[in-house]
Amino acid sequence: MIKFINKFRKDEDGAVTVDWVVLTAAIVGLAIAAYQSIETQTQGLWEATSTAIGGENDF
Repeated sequence: MIKFINKFRKDEDGAVTVDWVVLTAAIVGLAIAAYQSIETQTQGLWEATSTAIGGENDF
C-alpha cells in the first residue's frame, strides 16, 4: 500500500490537465468581468446620449 501511495504521489500525468482547466477558468472569469464592465459603461453612455438628444431610452 505504501508503494502505491508513493507512486500515485509522484505521478504527474494529470497535472497538466488540471493546470489547463484552472487557466481556462481564469480566462473565462476575466472575460466575464470585462464584459460586465463594458456593458455597464455602455448603458451609462447610452442614457447620457439619449438624455442629451431628448429621446427616450429604449432598451
